[in-house]
Amino acid sequence: MDKSCQNWLGLGVSIAVGLVLSAGIVSYTANRISSNKQSVVVKGLAETPVTADQARWEVNVQGTGKSIAEAFSALRANRPAVLEFMKAQGFTDDQIQAGREVHQVVYRVNQDGMTTRDIDYYLAGQTLLISSTDVKRVDKAVGEIVKLLENNVPLDVANPEYLVSTLEKVKMSLIANATRNAYERASEFAKTGEAKVGTMKSANQGAFYILPARGGNNSDNEYGGTYDKSTIDKVARVVVTVEYALSQ
Repeated sequence: MDKSCQNWLGLGVSIAVGLVLSAGIVSYTANRISSNKQSVVVKGLAETPVTADQARWEVNVQGTGKSIAEAFSALRANRPAVLEFMKAQGFTDDQIQAGREVHQVVYRVNQDGMTTRDIDYYLAGQTLLISSTDVKRVDKAVGEIVKLLENNVPLDVANPEYLVSTLEKVKMSLIANATRNAYERASEFAKTGEAKVGTMKSANQGAFYILPARGGNNSDNEYGGTYDKSTIDKVARVVVTVEYALSQ
C-alpha cells in the first residue's frame, strides 16, 4: 500500500472515531438533559390565624407659647391630665415611658401660603410611649382618648401598633406546612403523567405575610413581606417554591 493510500486510510479511521465519540457525547448530553427535565416545580401555601400579644402606642403631649419658656410651661401644665387619663385606663408607671422634652419653631405663613422668616410661636412636645401585653386595654384607650381632645388638651395621637411576639415560631411551623402542601401538589401533577415524586431538588421560601384577618393592607418590609400592625386579629401566611425529582 503506497503512502497516499495509508494517509487516506488514517484520515478515514480518524473521522470514524470522531463520529463515534461525537455520537457518544451527544447521546450522553441528551440523556443528561432528559434526566434533568424529570422534575416538577410547585408552590406550597400555608396560613394560620394569629393574635397580637403586644401593643405599642405613642401619644405626644404638646404646649405652645410666644417663647420657648412659655411653650415648655404649657407642655408641663398639660402633661398631668394625660398621665391621669392613662392611669384611669389601667396603665401602670412601668407601662408608660416618657421621652425627652423637645421644641420647634413655627414660622408665620403669609397670605400667599409661603413660609416667612418671622417666628409665629414655639411648640414644645413630649412623647409618652405605652407598652403593654394587654392589647384589648390599649385598643379601648385609643377610643377613649378623644375625651382629652374634646377638653382642648393639645395632643398628637399616633395609631397603635399591635405586634406578635412569636413570629419566628409561627414562621417555622408555616414553612413545614407549606412544604407538605407543595409535595401534595407535586403528587397531583405526577399522577397525570403516571410518575412518582422523588427527592427534593431545591426549595425557596417566598415572602412571609402578616395580614389583617378581615381584609385591608398595611405594608412593611419586615420579614421580607407584609407585616400588618394595625389590627389585633391577623393571618400569617407563607409561600414556598419546591422542585421535586420525578421517576416513572
